[in-house]
Amino acid sequence: MIRCPGQDQRFWKPGDIFEVKCPDCSRAVEFFKDEPKRKCSNCGSIVMNPKIDLGCVQWCQYAEQCLGVWSAEQTEFVRNRLIGQMKETFGEDQRRIDHAVKVLEYAERIQADEGGDPLVVRAAAILHDIGIPEAKRKYGSSAPKYQEREGPPIAREILKRIDIFAQTIEHICKIIGSHHSAKGIDTLEFRIVWDADWLVNLWTDFADASKDKIKDIINRIFKTRTGRDIALALLAECKDTVHDG
Repeated sequence: MIRCPGQDQRFWKPGDIFEVKCPDCSRAVEFFKDEPKRKCSNCGSIVMNPKIDLGCVQWCQYAEQCLGVWSAEQTEFVRNRLIGQMKETFGEDQRRIDHAVKVLEYAERIQADEGGDPLVVRAAAILHDIGIPEAKRKYGSSAPKYQEREGPPIAREILKRIDIFAQTIEHICKIIGSHHSAKGIDTLEFRIVWDADWLVNLWTDFADASKDKIKDIINRIFKTRTGRDIALALLAECKDTVHDG
């Protein structure tokens, strides 16, 4: 089998082998440019390669076979780390943690059908309410009004520590800063997170509404076919919590 030119060390330059500081213990971890991740020999943490170059996916016919396994692993690594950061931020607020996890589950389900960037969807779903504790500290009972303002800076700092590309970070933060107001963004990833959040909130926000009313709301506010289908299926199962007529 012919080796990928980008991986053939005969064509490498001195800067293609470099060191990255472990985000957990600060020990230097040596990388070859084509290694997506390595384990820190000091603390055992998985360190991602911030300089990985995926430009070849735009043209190489073997890109999917070459990158598919580790890119899925990379996304899973980021997902799990962000869940840990989210739990740490919310502390003993188990209700808020449970909400974020449920939104994530729905977002993953919708993304599997609708497509979109799985990393952006998962990160935005996990961190969508990350600004609530700071908003509560600053504004008290008015916190919900300001969480979209407080969330993006907190999420940005968390994401930077994982060495996610800057453009991806800004997309995630834009979703977090608009997930209630839907202002200035209409990407597929945003629509997925919007629907996932509504799938969790719908039944409490409209607990006293009739089934017909909720059906009308679903058809008006959901932004993806999959999200709408899930909501309508859940509505059809509701017998005790939502009244008819």
